[in-house]
Amino acid sequence: MVVVLPQSISIVNSTTELKRMKRFPFLLILVVSTITAKAYEANITGLWQGGFSPGTREALQVQIDGTKSQWQASITSWGPPVSAPVQRDQSKIQFTLSAGEFRGRLIDSTKIVGHWIQPANGIHNNRYATPLVLSTSGDKIWRGKPEPLEKRLWLWMCVKRGADGSLAAVIRNPEFNLFRRNVYRVALHDNAVTFTDAKNPIDKFEATLVTAGQEKILQVARLRPQLPPLVFWYCGEPEKALGFVPDFYRDDPYLYSKLTQEDDGWKTASLSEVGLDQKRLSELIERILHVDPLDNGLPIHSLLIARHGKLVLVEYFYGFNKDRPHNMRSASKTFAPLMVGIARDKCAKIDTNTPVYAQFPEYKDFGNPDSRKSKITVRDLMTMTSGLACDDNDENSSGNEDVMQQQTAQPDWYKYMLDLPIMREPGGDQAVYCSAGINLLGGIVRNATHTWLPDFFYENVANPLQMKTYHWNLMPNGDGYAGGGLYLRPRDQLKLGQLYLNGGVWNGKRIVSKDWVERSTSRQSTFGKTLGADHDYGYGWHLYHFEVEHHSYQAYAAGGNGGQIAMVIPDLDLVVGFTGGAYGEFAKWYKWQTELVPQFIIPAAISKTAR
Repeated sequence: MVVVLPQSISIVNSTTELKRMKRFPFLLILVVSTITAKAYEANITGLWQGGFSPGTREALQVQIDGTKSQWQASITSWGPPVSAPVQRDQSKIQFTLSAGEFRGRLIDSTKIVGHWIQPANGIHNNRYATPLVLSTSGDKIWRGKPEPLEKRLWLWMCVKRGADGSLAAVIRNPEFNLFRRNVYRVALHDNAVTFTDAKNPIDKFEATLVTAGQEKILQVARLRPQLPPLVFWYCGEPEKALGFVPDFYRDDPYLYSKLTQEDDGWKTASLSEVGLDQKRLSELIERILHVDPLDNGLPIHSLLIARHGKLVLVEYFYGFNKDRPHNMRSASKTFAPLMVGIARDKCAKIDTNTPVYAQFPEYKDFGNPDSRKSKITVRDLMTMTSGLACDDNDENSSGNEDVMQQQTAQPDWYKYMLDLPIMREPGGDQAVYCSAGINLLGGIVRNATHTWLPDFFYENVANPLQMKTYHWNLMPNGDGYAGGGLYLRPRDQLKLGQLYLNGGVWNGKRIVSKDWVERSTSRQSTFGKTLGADHDYGYGWHLYHFEVEHHSYQAYAAGGNGGQIAMVIPDLDLVVGFTGGAYGEFAKWYKWQTELVPQFIIPAAISKTAR
């Protein structure tokens, strides 16, 4: 098997990027045999797979040699070492190599702490900052192994024959939900295959059915006019393809087992030890497992539950696992108000009533001047009531996240947001969903603390919360983007909910003040009704209530596109986490929290059986 990487795929972290398929040139995977390939007419029903394997991930090692006056950095992977001089400014350390950049600081003679910044690549069009610690045995040579975000993309194409004898195909992608709603009619003529979108006959692509030894492959000329050729190889029955189905053993009865203790700060217990009904939760997991892959309403990648401060259930699906960070999308927005609160607690000159525009003295003037801009406060950004022309649900809004991220005239997205016209009086009760406004909080924290945002996050959030790793996406100008898209392990994302449930404390250590937690999780604004349910907002937290067995349970959640959710139900001392792949399908994933939680998880917590 030969992997060929001819072009890159541009995928951005925004709510509607999957509409822009013209930005997704695909990687090639070619199956090569010594036997001459011969075209033939054959049955093509079954599952086909194409994509890019994480098995090609480079093994990197970074070294800083400080034995001479001019420190030298080098990196090794599969090839010979590449070196570059190190820039030092007091304790600050920085260098740039072809494989990436490093920004850090010398803690003491034995340790350098910072971030490895990987360049944009064939899967991700953003740079990402990943924590990296370089250590030495005392010889002034520091070493460390960067673990950048993996370049991973899989495409599954399932071809089935209907009762009338016709063939139909769907294409699934767990990482980004590409082609999520497309169903193709399939016509086979000798070795030529035509795929035609059932809803849009103009949308079609051609393929050639080929054998290569024992392999059967489909050579796809163009999935889209702008895309290069792609090859799918035959996998056989869909039930045996992890990634297309949630689990290899989904037809076996689900068996719960108590979690083993790990070194990430979570204490563990069994479901019965914390009073949760195993039968109710098993019913939920069975529902996740027994989906129809061709019409999947529950593409849930993980489900986690903690109660009474103990992690009691962790299940992964579709090939995801505990060590694989997940794109938390807008669920990571909630970290921005958290960092504001931490900075405030540490005596930075910042509070809810702090004027926003005054926090950016580096800008001499602003576009669309308006006296109302001076009234916008930090609170208005945290509650999405700034009044600026920023509406992610309006594709024509100049502040829409996609519009901001696609434009190239202004690489500083803080300035882009501040230059927007103002549409309404700042403050008030009505929230308008605005990613760029939440991102602006990151710039305020940066300026108030004089700290690069990924460094502030590491020192004040990730490290004290005992997070294993993360990947922080950067803006074009190199600042951390706080509007969404942070990659975290699901176990670490769940800690955000537990931190707030504990009143700002994690494992006995205070991270943020209790006062800030209480204000953040109380009603500050409202989105009105969402899919028929009340939807209020705090400081980066979505607020809900559920009626279960004649009792109302209040809840707050960090939520993101595709089904990234960390939900807290205080009355039950309960934290629930989902990750998922329903990107761009809001009506699907939104119901996981508004329907699955009250149907299965709350009943499991109040069941008399578990008591």
